[in-house]
Amino acid sequence: MLKKRFITALLVIPLLVAVVWLDKPLPWFTIFVAGWGVLAVLEFYRLVAASKVLPLIGFGIIWTLMFVLNPHFDYTILKPLLLTSAVILPLFWLVLRRREEEAFTSWAWTLAGILYVGWLLSYLVALRGLEFGREWVFFALFTTFASDSAAFFIGRVWGRHYLAPSISPRKTWEGAIAGIFAAIIVSLFFTLHTPFQAPFGYWWQAILLALAVSVFGQAGDLVESLLKRNMGVKESGKLIPGHGGFLDRMDSVVFAGVVVYYYVLWVVQ
Repeated sequence: MLKKRFITALLVIPLLVAVVWLDKPLPWFTIFVAGWGVLAVLEFYRLVAASKVLPLIGFGIIWTLMFVLNPHFDYTILKPLLLTSAVILPLFWLVLRRREEEAFTSWAWTLAGILYVGWLLSYLVALRGLEFGREWVFFALFTTFASDSAAFFIGRVWGRHYLAPSISPRKTWEGAIAGIFAAIIVSLFFTLHTPFQAPFGYWWQAILLALAVSVFGQAGDLVESLLKRNMGVKESGKLIPGHGGFLDRMDSVVFAGVVVYYYVLWVVQ
């Protein structure tokens, strides 16, 4: 498992760096996120269907894609329209379908997939479109990767005190603390004069943002663990060797993207 995890990371990380770095002639990062979002929301709905609830999969995929692409248009106007239509249109369809059983449950899970995958992923695309967006996306991604990896390995070797045993029995306080320190260490790299330097005014700002990214990222990981536990599965999929499914690999990243986006919006700009 560890060997597969390492080999997959060696293959995916260079691709991820390339799609974030290059934005011509096409917005490669948006294309990458859109493809990831489609596969992730499919996994989400597959988990829901396993619990005998049938979400509106086609509608969910289309609206997930529209949320991901939304930052390339008038974000402030289109986002409320997308959100409103995501709430109302499935209800109309369920009424026309004249199937009363599980109708509102189906609507709720359809909307949950759109918001959890599409809306949250859209923040990463919006972040890439900001000034120094490339550097901010790299910050969000690599501090999260460092946090996740340190939490996994330190928790596996030295973890003794369980963080949330009823939700995720393998996560420990030792791993969580190690994840925070790893994120902070990596964040300091982004204050150095390199092609990846983010426009922090002071080094302590990078530390505080890394702390927030790690905490919210690990919270996002627990949220997805809670979803899988409710659905009675261990992993959302097996398409990424050593890492599970696409939904498994976006859980902490999307929360980190939201944190970094609002930091840039409220503090930097």
